[in-house]
Amino acid sequence: MRRKVIIFFVLLLSVMVLGACGKDSKEEVLEKLHEKWAKGKGYELEATMEIKTGDEPRIYDVNVWHTQPDFYRVQVSQQDEDVTQMIIRNKEGVFVVTPSLKKTYKFQSEWPKQNSQPYLIGALAEDLLADKNVQMEETDNHYIFTAATRNNHKSIMPTQKVTVDKKTLLPKSVSILNEADEEQMLITFKKIDLGVQHKEKEYAVEQFTKDEKQNVATEEKQSTNFQTYYPVLAWGNTTLADEKRIKTEDGTERVILTFEGDKSFTLVQEPVEVGESATIPVFQPGELLDLGFTIGAITDHSLSFEKDGISFFIASNDLTKEEMIEVASSISEGSLK
Repeated sequence: MRRKVIIFFVLLLSVMVLGACGKDSKEEVLEKLHEKWAKGKGYELEATMEIKTGDEPRIYDVNVWHTQPDFYRVQVSQQDEDVTQMIIRNKEGVFVVTPSLKKTYKFQSEWPKQNSQPYLIGALAEDLLADKNVQMEETDNHYIFTAATRNNHKSIMPTQKVTVDKKTLLPKSVSILNEADEEQMLITFKKIDLGVQHKEKEYAVEQFTKDEKQNVATEEKQSTNFQTYYPVLAWGNTTLADEKRIKTEDGTERVILTFEGDKSFTLVQEPVEVGESATIPVFQPGELLDLGFTIGAITDHSLSFEKDGISFFIASNDLTKEEMIEVASSISEGSLK
């Protein structure tokens, strides 16, 4: 009997050791993901991005090309809307193209190196490796990582949960959380093709500046009075001190909101002007800023972007970049709340 008990425990210990040997550690899994996502020759992917920071969730279709070392094309289109924006990085620089508005902006930027984005899987792999406190959970089919974000939203959306398919070692989704662990953004990957490379000429800006559809919504906003947008902020010592609506030289209206207090700033808004030609890039001061719902530009004291056919400009000597982003993310149409 004693001999049988000893054999039983020896066999049990062997099974436990073999089980432990067959299970990758967190560090080993992260290294495999980095090797697969960040070190390949290129990829194409399709995803949806749901933004939950406004009154109503907005869903966007995202299509990405990446060819090593530094060529990117990111196309973002809001579902049920005609407006599409693209970020293009080629050997000439970084460009933001909005074909329907016939606008192309050029940035002196190292994007995406200094501003990680959850739909760029190479940058996502770098995020996971960079966080020394990254946590890994396992289910039967998935690895789930909880890590810090590393983009311009990190002060208001500091955490991301990345779900990875165990079989393919490809990401399934990325959930971006605020400080209260509430989901603010959800990226769902629909298709990822690794090893796909596009030729250099396919990243030329001219390939993406033609749009046969006219943005009717923008034209309507230009020809009629538009409703003012207000930021929704829980800043007790900052209040709206002045609101002006003035006529511009071209006959459209411009609204200027002045907020005073501990975090004073000015918010200017007016209908977007459709350009004459999207093939002539206009230099845009500041760094490219992906706000999720649109692409803008940010400097130390200003933030500009376009949304719903309206051009917005935030200026302040008091706000940090993170606080200006918080203002931009909170803006909604209607009465001041």
